Amino acid sequence: MQPKSARLKHTQRIAVLFLTVAGVVNYLDRSTLSIANHSVSQELHLSGAQIGLLLSAFSLAYAFAQLPVGALLDRFGSRVMLGLGMLVWSVAQLAGGFIQTLNHFIVARVVLGAAEAPLFPAGAKVVNEWFSVHERGGPTGTFIASSTIAPMIAPPLLTVIMLSLGWRTMFIVMGVLGILVAIGWYLIYRNRGEVTLTDDEVRYLDQNDAVQESRGAGLSFAEWGGLFKLPNTWGMIFGFMGVIYMVWLYLTWLPGYLETERHISIAHTGWLVAIPYIFGTLGMGGSGHIADYLLRRGMAPIRSRKWPVCIGLIGAAAFTIPAAFTPSTALAITYISLAMFFVNLASGSAWALVSVAAPRHLVASLGSLQNFGGYLGGSFAPVITGIVVDQTHSFVNALLISAAIAFAAALVYLFVVREVAPAKSAAPLDTQPSNT
Repeated sequence: MQPKSARLKHTQRIAVLFLTVAGVVNYLDRSTLSIANHSVSQELHLSGAQIGLLLSAFSLAYAFAQLPVGALLDRFGSRVMLGLGMLVWSVAQLAGGFIQTLNHFIVARVVLGAAEAPLFPAGAKVVNEWFSVHERGGPTGTFIASSTIAPMIAPPLLTVIMLSLGWRTMFIVMGVLGILVAIGWYLIYRNRGEVTLTDDEVRYLDQNDAVQESRGAGLSFAEWGGLFKLPNTWGMIFGFMGVIYMVWLYLTWLPGYLETERHISIAHTGWLVAIPYIFGTLGMGGSGHIADYLLRRGMAPIRSRKWPVCIGLIGAAAFTIPAAFTPSTALAITYISLAMFFVNLASGSAWALVSVAAPRHLVASLGSLQNFGGYLGGSFAPVITGIVVDQTHSFVNALLISAAIAFAAALVYLFVVREVAPAKSAAPLDTQPSNT
């Protein structure tokens, strides 16, 4: 196996560190409204459905921004696009501390969602650029774990800030933090194309990569549009809907669920919500290592990622159902924690799938299309949950809907996503129908 240079090791550490920090800031920003939704609804006199609308305004903007952002990332690189995205979303987060009306809040959430769109496609592109195919699962799982680390620390951290200084100050503090991280990323990180690599470093990064491009950098509209002609793209789009629907339901409504369904105080909710996210972090962090282990054991790249996705979705559905019906708060937290482990195992594996399913110049595009599908479907979770809770005064049916969607998504990944053939032409995701 080709050895790794000290420079590559340093670059990899810096890249993963910044991606993880950016991801933590990203999800802390997303969590502010779910932590403060009770206080915001009281001050602005909003119903459950209106809070759901605010939450969905973010995810809808985030979903549709994925369509252009992947192509922009593949064209201009992660350094500029992610740096600019962090700067804009942090300004929008800061502005949330000054809003006075529902309409103003919707605008701030839309800008926040659109500007956050580059993060995870950029992460997939960074991992594809700076890691060899046999080691991409680990760093992917690490930086994607930020999506569970942040919600794990957000309830106690943000609740303390909110109770001490008010929800508006909480928004402002998070905005300033994001601006600082954005500046650091742009000053320190470099795209692969901006670095002169030795022949040994190039050979190390490109070894055993079955779908690497056979031409230089760049992206044509025909190549981007060609992704829509491939079954794997559609399988990843529709399958990821089930992942993000459940992730977004728990992220946006878990504090409210504990307060209204389980009658737990805001102060105690802040600490209790962290428990499921500890399990979620274990599932997310382990996902990439599981994928790399399966690959080392001889499983094909796509299947080494697809099977953990399917198992994760089925496990998440299986544990969400008893969580909906148990009268015990302790058991409900236990079941939700296990559901969070499995759904985040699926989420991390889905992003690890992106890094092996496309050549380098299309990785961000494929990742953004997957994320578009996920958040288009996931954007319905806050609204549907708010409507169900308003009408039934219970979260039972909302949790059952989420379980059903997760199970359906597992079937999509199982039967639609197939192994990628070695690249021989400009069609980067040609599949072998005999492999599942």
